[in-house]
Amino acid sequence: MTDHDPGKEHHAHGLEFDLAVMNARMQSRRKALNWLLAGGTAAMVAACGGGGSDSSSTTTSTSGSSSSSGSSGSSSSGSTSSGTCIANATETQGPYPADGSNTVNGMASNVLNQSGVVRSDIRSSFGSSTTTAPGVPLTLTLNVVNSNTSCSALSGYAVYIWHCTRDGQYSLYSSAIQNENYLRGVQVTDANGNVTFTTIFPGCYSGRYPHIHLEVYPSLALATLYTNRVLTSQMALPRDICSAVYSGATGYSSSVSNLAAVTIANDNVFGDNSTAQIAQMTPTLSGSVNEGFTGTILVGVPA
Repeated sequence: MTDHDPGKEHHAHGLEFDLAVMNARMQSRRKALNWLLAGGTAAMVAACGGGGSDSSSTTTSTSGSSSSSGSSGSSSSGSTSSGTCIANATETQGPYPADGSNTVNGMASNVLNQSGVVRSDIRSSFGSSTTTAPGVPLTLTLNVVNSNTSCSALSGYAVYIWHCTRDGQYSLYSSAIQNENYLRGVQVTDANGNVTFTTIFPGCYSGRYPHIHLEVYPSLALATLYTNRVLTSQMALPRDICSAVYSGATGYSSSVSNLAAVTIANDNVFGDNSTAQIAQMTPTLSGSVNEGFTGTILVGVPA
């Protein structure tokens, strides 16, 4: 796994990996079915003003399209609502998580137990290297809520995110950047369930829709090994913003053709999710290619 081949994220990893992916997708479908059977009516009532959370920070909504072109200002809306949320779809962590679940060159790859991983700005490596990953700035706030209790804030939970570089490589795994650990970091949710990360806009590599990985842990003390996670999911980046970044920013040229070849519907991770799940798993972003982007996203955890 020393050579980077993101296009094979779900292939050639053996029976154990395939079974894990199948199990994750079965869990996702079961959660969606359970929500439809047990919570669908409540969600409809809430949408009509008959229920929902008391906290404005836990609201989600589905918004329309947005505009963006080149380096001009743009915005894109993903998920928002009037007091309702659902559990995020459970997704595979893929072959590059560095959460202790796999190895690189025969050594366990686990960035979670390294000093320095708890940080809000994940653009630079920490430890022996301080190299910064280049790319369009992205500041993203995740609002972590309990999808089983009217979207109440989950305070004190640890969130680990990681994603590829602007040219589609993963630190600690891709041969060219095995000595880097940038674009990975952990934050602990505040009283409102929020964590904020400063990073770069990920590129689009062959075979996958542009995305950011995340794992949620019940506490920072338990955020040291993947077996303690309570959610593994992914964020789908707004397509219009992706197009603007990839066509208008330096270093993203290969992402243009890769994005043209993939959609959420035919992506091998997001393709089996419901419209409601994708809406919630897509951040709301605003900004420009020249100035960078900021945004928010709701993360529903069935805690």
